[in-house]
Amino acid sequence: MNSRMLMAAAFFALAALAPPTRAEEFPTRPISLVVPLTPGTTIDILARLYADRLQALLGQPVVVLNKPGAGGVIGAEAVATAKPDGYTLLLANSGHSILGLLNKDLPFDPIKDFAGVTMVGIAPAIVVVPPELGVADLKAFIALAKSKPGQLNYGSAGIGTSTHLAGAYFMTQTGLSLVHIPYRVSANIISDLMSGSIQASFDPLAFVLSQLQAGKLRALAVGADDPVTEPINIPTALSQGIDYRYATWYGIMAPAKTPAAVMRKLADAIAKAGQDAELRRKIVQQGIEPQIEALAEFDAYVAADVKRLAPLTAGLDAKH
Repeated sequence: MNSRMLMAAAFFALAALAPPTRAEEFPTRPISLVVPLTPGTTIDILARLYADRLQALLGQPVVVLNKPGAGGVIGAEAVATAKPDGYTLLLANSGHSILGLLNKDLPFDPIKDFAGVTMVGIAPAIVVVPPELGVADLKAFIALAKSKPGQLNYGSAGIGTSTHLAGAYFMTQTGLSLVHIPYRVSANIISDLMSGSIQASFDPLAFVLSQLQAGKLRALAVGADDPVTEPINIPTALSQGIDYRYATWYGIMAPAKTPAAVMRKLADAIAKAGQDAELRRKIVQQGIEPQIEALAEFDAYVAADVKRLAPLTAGLDAKH
């Protein structure tokens, strides 16, 4: 055996005795789960539910960090520019898919700079109004809005967010002209609904559930094939003669180029957390249907969502 072969044999022997790779050791320190919206939003609620379960499964703290602003851009950028090591993750929703369609000068690519870890659920939009508006059902709201074109406002978590698109899609399906009011602080949507400053919103159930249960807001319809029956009853828009179906997806994403072994470990932990009966019960109570799509399947789902929403984003601005 010549010296070159001896050196190669020694190298492989040492490699076999070497400690596990960092991917195999992952995680060895706290993980940050970035939420691109304010506390109390559906994304925030989901993040905190999963953080508790993942902390137990991964053996390290999972810290929820709220980084709201610019319709999700600030939070997404914080993750896109983070080291791709699995320690900085984003809990995103459908609004993330079309950030690039609405913002041509983004400092990151919302598709290419991210890798899907796992989609965890979908939530249909709820058409919400204040009781003082005086409408008891969806047809009455549409009739009122048609009698006052451009005079009724609807609030969203920001331009290009899922709640913005839910309202924009509602207008395309009903022929209404509503004024879009984007908010920096999502909780202000609820307070302005109750004060009458805005007249509607199109939100996941989690965001408005407590106000609906208290009678402070009124749910006119859910944009899904099936009605909501728990914890409250909400009829479908379809049952009221309106072809309106719109759902938001929610999922955990990582920076692109995160090691495959780390991505798989995270995906497996999220899938295991999603099997927890108590977690599923809490998610369903928030009006979210648990749905797991991991890794490449999640990436494909996001790509299809971009294709679906692209026509809807054409010409969107703060007024629509």
